[in-house]
Amino acid sequence: MAKATYKDSGVDLELYRNAMSRLPGLMERTETPRVRRLPGGFAGMFQLDFDKNSPFRRNYEDPVLISCTDGVGTKLKIAIAMNAHSTVGIDLVAMSVNDAICCGAEPLFFLDYVAMGKDNPPLLEQIVSGISDGCVQANSALLGGETAIMPDMYGADDYDLGGFCVGVASKKDLIDGSAIKPGDTVIGIASTGLHSNGFSLVRKVVFELNKLNVFDTIQDSGTELDGQRVGDVLLTPTRIYVKPAMHILDNFRPAVHGIAHITGGGLHENLERIVPEGARVLIDRGSWTVKPVFQWIQKLGEIEDDEMFKVFNMGLGLVMVLASEQVEAVRASLDEMELENWVIGKVVEGEKGVVWND
Repeated sequence: MAKATYKDSGVDLELYRNAMSRLPGLMERTETPRVRRLPGGFAGMFQLDFDKNSPFRRNYEDPVLISCTDGVGTKLKIAIAMNAHSTVGIDLVAMSVNDAICCGAEPLFFLDYVAMGKDNPPLLEQIVSGISDGCVQANSALLGGETAIMPDMYGADDYDLGGFCVGVASKKDLIDGSAIKPGDTVIGIASTGLHSNGFSLVRKVVFELNKLNVFDTIQDSGTELDGQRVGDVLLTPTRIYVKPAMHILDNFRPAVHGIAHITGGGLHENLERIVPEGARVLIDRGSWTVKPVFQWIQKLGEIEDDEMFKVFNMGLGLVMVLASEQVEAVRASLDEMELENWVIGKVVEGEKGVVWND
């Protein structure tokens, strides 16, 4: 009787070691001065306070740690179909760090979890290169991660991703929406497109109902989509808002009464999460530019407006509720960072909620 080996079961340890050897450089490029190296260790280490003379020291008062976790969802099916895996890691980072900044937190470090059907060092390197890119955009250290090879759980070409972010803020600087009050102004900051939500509906409309392929060319005359490949448009990575948000918080924090990351559930549901009792947000339809990708998908699927706004960000990836006297200064700062933004509504006294200002 032949002796069983781990390799026979679908896990090749030599190939696994090869995959792991490709990752240290991708992690090192994300390191910040607060990372404490632990070569060969079982955990990542991060020092919250360090050299008092360092320009990176923030001197948090009564520091509060903020943690977030998320995935990429079925957008991964598009990446697998295109065999293009270098941007979904950006999405993975974005989904967590963009949540962290809604609390007024500085994202400190990030951990990833990659589950694969078989050892594939080049594929893993592509995925983690995207995670590394996302961490650089977020000023967050890629502190560690886990790669699990599970041939009985995933198909040979399948994989899944999980991401975990830890951030910090001084207790006095936490943002939870409780400061939102009548008279405040709501501004929206542009998304790059679909980001990482609604892809089950997207895939049904694009691939099942309209029989398109990821390599097909979009016919949408007069828009930026015309002539682009379907898969390239759908894989546009999620915008990471950390640097601009931290800039706004560093300069205008008292004026920032609430921040909402517009993900699954759309504008109304996500903004309503931070609205306190007695405050009603009136949103002006047509006050911002809806990107062509949303109009294209809506037309392909004959999707009702209400459904679109429930599922997608519709062109707004981040929303801030501001004291009205600082709106122009904040918008000027966003303009300098080349971030398209709009005044999209206002806060009035009334029953808690977010409604159209019709």
